[in-house]
Amino acid sequence: MRDIRLTSPLEGELIPLSAVKDMVFSTGAMGRGAAVRNPQGKVVAPFDGEITVFFETKHAIGLKSADGVEVLIHVGMDTVKLKGEHFTAQAAQGDKVKKGQVLLTFDPAAIREAGYDTTTPVVVTNAAEFGDITVEYGGQSITSKAAAGGAAAAADAEDHSFDDLPDEQRVAKLIEKYVGGMENVRNAEHCATRLRLIVNDKSKIDEKAIENIDGVKGQFFAAAQYQIILGTGFVDKVYAEFVKGTNFSGVSNKEEAYAQMSLVQKISRTLGDVFVPIIPVLVATGLFMGLRGAAQSLGLEFSENVLRMSRILTDTAFAFLPALVCWSTTKRFGGTPVIGIVLGLMLVSPELPNAYAIAGGTAQPIPMDILGIEVPVVGYQGSVLPALVLGIFAAKLQKKLKTIVPDVIDLIATPFLTLFISMLLGLLIVGPIMHTLELAIFGAVSAFLQLPFGIGGFVVGGLQQAIVVFGVHHVFNALEVQLLASTGVDPFNAIITGAIIAQGGAAAAVAARTQNKKKRALYISSIVPAFLGITEPVIFGINLRLMKPFLYALVGGACAGGLASFLHLAGTGMGITVLPGTLLYLDHLGAYILVNVVGFAVAFALTYLFFRPEED
Repeated sequence: MRDIRLTSPLEGELIPLSAVKDMVFSTGAMGRGAAVRNPQGKVVAPFDGEITVFFETKHAIGLKSADGVEVLIHVGMDTVKLKGEHFTAQAAQGDKVKKGQVLLTFDPAAIREAGYDTTTPVVVTNAAEFGDITVEYGGQSITSKAAAGGAAAAADAEDHSFDDLPDEQRVAKLIEKYVGGMENVRNAEHCATRLRLIVNDKSKIDEKAIENIDGVKGQFFAAAQYQIILGTGFVDKVYAEFVKGTNFSGVSNKEEAYAQMSLVQKISRTLGDVFVPIIPVLVATGLFMGLRGAAQSLGLEFSENVLRMSRILTDTAFAFLPALVCWSTTKRFGGTPVIGIVLGLMLVSPELPNAYAIAGGTAQPIPMDILGIEVPVVGYQGSVLPALVLGIFAAKLQKKLKTIVPDVIDLIATPFLTLFISMLLGLLIVGPIMHTLELAIFGAVSAFLQLPFGIGGFVVGGLQQAIVVFGVHHVFNALEVQLLASTGVDPFNAIITGAIIAQGGAAAAVAARTQNKKKRALYISSIVPAFLGITEPVIFGINLRLMKPFLYALVGGACAGGLASFLHLAGTGMGITVLPGTLLYLDHLGAYILVNVVGFAVAFALTYLFFRPEED
């Protein structure tokens, strides 16, 4: 790599960037170069070239030389807040300039009097492409060595050392290096977009270096895991390379992860573990309902037999929902899954009065006298909490019995005692208590979502993605399942899709305002998953890092959620949003598109109008 020398564009005392009282510059995050202390009030071109950026606030200028050197001249610290006061532009963005040409004049005394430091960094922003960088003026010079140029240069050196490898191997090797080596990784797995690691010592992770890896879209800690955003498809390849030669199975070590979580995170993650496996069935059911509703809204008529077949497709999962929930819960807590299935089926046995018939007034509960207390025994069609609690109890009971029952009769006695005790407890104690609690929660949620003028949706839409950041968004799963089982539709889905598309809208505005081509390309690749309902790349890779776009996206989500509630929009299923989610709204497609457009447009407009990339 060639060395370069630049003449300082300002008169004053040259100092190293490390002496600048701003970590963005002093750490080398923006690039390498030098700074000018107590500058005179004039900025001139350091070379022949072009002005690539001239900020509206006039405090900073970006230039590019004919031979490819890109320089940022940032007059003062935090002077963007002056909004152009005390600055006078002598050139404009896009101008071709000659070395020594005056670009900007300013009043350093007035700026200092306003309370701002006038120290001016002169930074080569594409420093990774060069060797030593020297800034000189009037016999003074500051040289930034390539080998000691800060995190960005170090990351670049590592990138070049692995350049001969395929992308997935290069990224895997760099991640391994910057997380502190494989000895610091306790377990590894991946999801649709992220490599998820459980590490021994967080302090060994070089987060900045990982973010600088070409191919990494962001990184963050959540749910006791270090998560590196790589994008759909690419994450599978990187994971395969990362775990080569290890005994990582790709199955999450939940005990280790749970030990590091807060109580709320543990509850949320547990609900996610229980409900995520059954969501695909509910998605399929919702699609069937959406297709049938769309066909009927178009005037198509079906015979009784065809309608009966369609109801088998759409109603079975909810009629036997306790069996699905109990199976998944028992499996999650270490019990035998088939015991969970049978126990769940007992809750909806034909011998019990059907819950829907009782609600319709065509059936009555069976009164059972327990120690002088009359307990109503009913079926639990469409219920969630009774099956959830009973599944936990059955799994715990089975594991306890296995430590007591002799091995010779374990195969017979343990399943029998587990089912017998759990059935009595479920039908006579757990079921009635949990069902009452479930009705209270469901009533409160329904009332909140039905607040006038879409207020409930406004609140949920505005907070939903913030809840995602804290890793506790799985609490919505149980509510959505209950709403679908009780009403046949899911208003949460319509609210959440507005919140998701709003994050994509804010990120799109950031990309539109970003001048750096490499950053813009990275941002755009992160935005695409948001249109498929996956927001982690845009949240953790763009919006949350820059903060203002994230807040503007929350406003967009609130507006979209409020509109969805005002229109009483609800999906026929759950689990899919934005573009794939259109399949759940085939009979209300216009309203669904409007909600998404509002969420995207509000977030995009606010971010585009009020966010300035140069402020980052």
